[in-house]
Amino acid sequence: MEPVYDTVITTARLLWLAEGLKFEVSGVENVPKDGPGVVAINHTGYMDFTYAGIPAFLQGRRKVRFMAKKEVFDNKISGPIMRALKHIPVDRSSGADSYRAAVDYLKRGELVGVYPEATISRSFELKEFKSGAARMAVESGAPIIPTVIWGAQRVWTKGHPKNLGRSNVKILIGVAEPVEPVGEPNEITARLHKVMGEKLLELQDAYGEHPKGEYWVPARLGGSAPTLEEANRLDAEEQAERAARRAEREAGGDVS
Repeated sequence: MEPVYDTVITTARLLWLAEGLKFEVSGVENVPKDGPGVVAINHTGYMDFTYAGIPAFLQGRRKVRFMAKKEVFDNKISGPIMRALKHIPVDRSSGADSYRAAVDYLKRGELVGVYPEATISRSFELKEFKSGAARMAVESGAPIIPTVIWGAQRVWTKGHPKNLGRSNVKILIGVAEPVEPVGEPNEITARLHKVMGEKLLELQDAYGEHPKGEYWVPARLGGSAPTLEEANRLDAEEQAERAARRAEREAGGDVS
């Protein structure tokens, strides 16, 4: 029993009920009933991690330990909760400790949630994957559990207002067959990207109408979201701006 995690799950379910969210979950049988698994999740919005644990919960009330940026743990409100839930802080400037913690969790039979894209995809298409999930799987012997979410970007995503009220948004969650950690990490990562891409197309086909011009609809489907190439350019510009601001702060500290 994990009282804090169980309380958070109950609270989340009540919030989803209040929001009128309509979940359709498929592939629950692909989540191992016991033992380790790297839960690889596509990233379209800020609330993805709250939905990505649903299949595991349906599979024997299993819990996922998510890797999340260190800033969330530093917050005086969210930090104690994240630590109580046994999630894993990620310091992007030094990821070795978080990687080691994730592998240790896997070797103890836990499910560890990761975002292979690392950041939210503004295009809502799959970005290029980092190899961390594959490397964790190879080192721990855990299968990778491809988990794809579609519709979550309508609740809260990058560059758009939150939609946390009574939205009645439909969210599809599909779990593909596990990707076994056989081969080199780059080859495993390529297989994972292919499997998750196919599942994403499957969920999009099953979702229903994608209104033309809507911000949450990919350009490929007639929406106003940027293309993957445009989104990558925006990400690069944002990273450059952050680096420039950080350099200014550090220079200011040197002067003082």
